[in-house]
Amino acid sequence: MAVGRIERSQARTGWLMTAPALIHLLVFALIPIGVTLLLSFVDWNLLKGTRPFVGLENYQRVFANEGFWKAMLNSGIYTLFSVPLGMAVALLLAVAMTRWIKAAPFFRTLYYLPAVSSQVAIAMVWIYVYLPERGLINSALALVGLPNNTDFLNQIGWAMAALVFMSIWTGLGPKVVLFGAGLLNIPETLYEAAELDGANDRKLFWKITLPLLAPTSLFVMVTSVLGAMQLFTPVYLMTKGGPMDSTSMAGYFIYSEAWVSFRLGTASAQSVLLFVVLLIASWLQWKMMSSRLEGWGHA
Repeated sequence: MAVGRIERSQARTGWLMTAPALIHLLVFALIPIGVTLLLSFVDWNLLKGTRPFVGLENYQRVFANEGFWKAMLNSGIYTLFSVPLGMAVALLLAVAMTRWIKAAPFFRTLYYLPAVSSQVAIAMVWIYVYLPERGLINSALALVGLPNNTDFLNQIGWAMAALVFMSIWTGLGPKVVLFGAGLLNIPETLYEAAELDGANDRKLFWKITLPLLAPTSLFVMVTSVLGAMQLFTPVYLMTKGGPMDSTSMAGYFIYSEAWVSFRLGTASAQSVLLFVVLLIASWLQWKMMSSRLEGWGHA
């Protein structure tokens, strides 16, 4: 009887401690997903005020909308470059700080500052960095005698690259912290034994560090892809999807559909399709990365 009461008390305590997270998940994730799914089956135009049920018509419009698929392609291109580059830079910095840099806590804090800063403020800073002639990059180019009139945010060849470069800097903090935590969980005795066998730094990295970071790498990659595919604030403030829709991303396109064109039903259908794409992408990443890193671990 006493054991049963203790177990019930522990269960109640557990539910009470997890209740805030569960309520947050319900209110800000599950309910909005359900409402979005329902809205995707109605033709809700804010200018008309009516919401007739139209079934799959919104999805038919989305599949026929070249602009949406262009935005999805741009999001894929942005993700393809920003995620691997961001992970590679963050991993190298984490390894350097863990093994060689004594002031690692200071640098981890320094790299993490952008993660707790306002995205609007960060975007405004980077607008100044990319300004033609007077921007930070062009001013630096002028000092060394190179052409300094590049309008990075308004040239097709540069706008996407500018967003990718900015994303690497803004995303370093969380990635470095996560990789650093993963590195600290690797037993130092494994490195010592490998060094006694004559392994150099390159072999230590490929044979020990990278395979044992598989869970951390998978988490960082999946969360990075989810964030990259939903990019909105930098696009909204820095490029408005231009020039010539070259940086029109899925998140910005859905926002424009809902709050510029006032077609909430179509925007909801686009959101549902993006959600499905992200689910499939996350599953594929888990399958591919888990098998590949497992193979590296046995190599």
